[in-house]
Amino acid sequence: MQRNIRGPQSALTDYLASQNISATRIRLDHEARRAAAASAAANSATSAQDAQGGDGQDNQGGQDEEAGPSSAVVARQTRERKRKEQAAAIEKIKKTKAFKRRKQRHNPQDDDNLALAMFEEGTTNVVPGQIENCEECGKRFTVTAYTRAGPKGGLLCPQCASKLVDEEKAAKKNNKSGKKKATSGPAGGGRRKMQSRLLDGHIGVKSLVTLCVETLANNIHLAESLGDLPPIALDRIARQLSKRRLLNPETLQLFLQPQTEDITLYDAARLGQDDYIRIFGVCSKLKNLKLRNAIQFRDSVVAYLIERNFALESISLSGANLLTKDCWKKFLEAKGKALKGLHVYFTDRHFDDELVGSLKDSCPGLVSLKICHNQQVSDEGLKQIMHLDNLERLSLHLVTPTSTMPYVDIIERIGNNLRTFSVRTVSDVDDRLLDALHDHCTRLTKLRITDSEVMTDAGFARLFKGWKNRPLTYIDLEKCRHIDSTQPRDNPHMVGLCSSGFKALMAHSGKSLQKLNLHACRHISGKAFEEVFSPDSVYPNLVDLELSFCEEVTDFVVGSIFRCCPKLWRLNVFGCMKLKEVRVPKGKILVGMPNAIGMVIEGTED
Repeated sequence: MQRNIRGPQSALTDYLASQNISATRIRLDHEARRAAAASAAANSATSAQDAQGGDGQDNQGGQDEEAGPSSAVVARQTRERKRKEQAAAIEKIKKTKAFKRRKQRHNPQDDDNLALAMFEEGTTNVVPGQIENCEECGKRFTVTAYTRAGPKGGLLCPQCASKLVDEEKAAKKNNKSGKKKATSGPAGGGRRKMQSRLLDGHIGVKSLVTLCVETLANNIHLAESLGDLPPIALDRIARQLSKRRLLNPETLQLFLQPQTEDITLYDAARLGQDDYIRIFGVCSKLKNLKLRNAIQFRDSVVAYLIERNFALESISLSGANLLTKDCWKKFLEAKGKALKGLHVYFTDRHFDDELVGSLKDSCPGLVSLKICHNQQVSDEGLKQIMHLDNLERLSLHLVTPTSTMPYVDIIERIGNNLRTFSVRTVSDVDDRLLDALHDHCTRLTKLRITDSEVMTDAGFARLFKGWKNRPLTYIDLEKCRHIDSTQPRDNPHMVGLCSSGFKALMAHSGKSLQKLNLHACRHISGKAFEEVFSPDSVYPNLVDLELSFCEEVTDFVVGSIFRCCPKLWRLNVFGCMKLKEVRVPKGKILVGMPNAIGMVIEGTED
């Protein structure tokens, strides 16, 4: 019994069957048409040869005499037409990319023969599916629609065709010029980069050190060691790597040397616990450690640090919220005796009032204390700071609202030793703190009080008038101003830093002042600015001045400032809407002009 076994059918086969279309019939019709075309071409060629042979013979009959000349003319016209078509086709071939590629491998002077060969290749009847011999290697292969022609007019097998493609690519690459066409970047990119450099304080061309540091950062993956570079150069390299987010376990190794005493990592977010342990394992003489974004600085790292036989003199941690309270206590008890600097930023989960209270016993020699962006420390913790008798630098930025008296107690107890006093966001602290500073502080060089909504202009005037403290070099009184949304410009009680306090400040510290921040102290009058920066006044050391959102600053005031401050290189005037046209001296930077010239203007006036 004969069994009819049929395989699976494709969707195309099913569709053709549903339309009564036979694939076999299509193939047979195609072969028949191709055979008929070949037969017609052969017959026309035979007729042309007969016509050419009959031109030289005598015609016997009258009918032949009439037909002979007519056939010769037709044959001649046919040959002429084919010759023109061939010439046109050859000219068209010369314009193709394939002809140009073929020309690179052959004699560039023989264009006509090369084009004729390509024309003959194109007219060769190559049928997909037939068997041919490769022109190069002689191997038999099946011709497909993608079979390439060889340089001698034959066909190439897939392997030889692949080699030919590789040779063409190599020749094309060698013929290209060495320089690539510069790609245009986004519009305004160069201007933004220049403005960014000006904001960073870079004027003019980059220094050689800056270029070397940037080149090293671009090729940091090739660096094996930084050698014996000075600490300043290492710090600049660390800043550049952190800025580009390139500080990782591989690049960290460049900063680790057994004799290293200071390590500053400005972005340690990509480092893990093992990397921190490696720091303490390699750097046996480490004294000062500063880590920002130290997210993975955990209890296990501190436990290893406690076991190491060296004592840190200062430690600065930012974002180390995974350290528990018990671990903080163990660290301060074990290493606190030698600790002179403790800086804690954005680390407020377990660093609370109790830990601050333990500093007087665990860290008796503490000189510098910074607690910033902390939510756990309150007035109770502030009261314990006054027991740190050796404290010289105190910086506090607490999220929890605080009152005036804890600060007053600190100043009354240790104010005579303080060189830096910085308190941020003290909205409820009043003039009693200013009076305590006036009475007990005599060695301050840096003073910062920001976001005060209660202190008055009279309190600031009392602070600076007759103050026995030496002139300050850094003063920051940002946002010490009156706040009333219903009457923002009226200030009947003179809350904040106003004209009298500003004039007293400049009279006391103007000669030695290097940086002054009066951001948003909008109640200072224009007359006070003109009086302070009068033609007879000179402030030889002032380098950086912040006057943003001081509404009475005008073109005349800015010009007077540039005249009175010969070393001034940056002046910020954001929000000073009375400024119109300011002539900026050469070598100075004016930031925040309310016009279309630019956010940062580098001076060009002589």
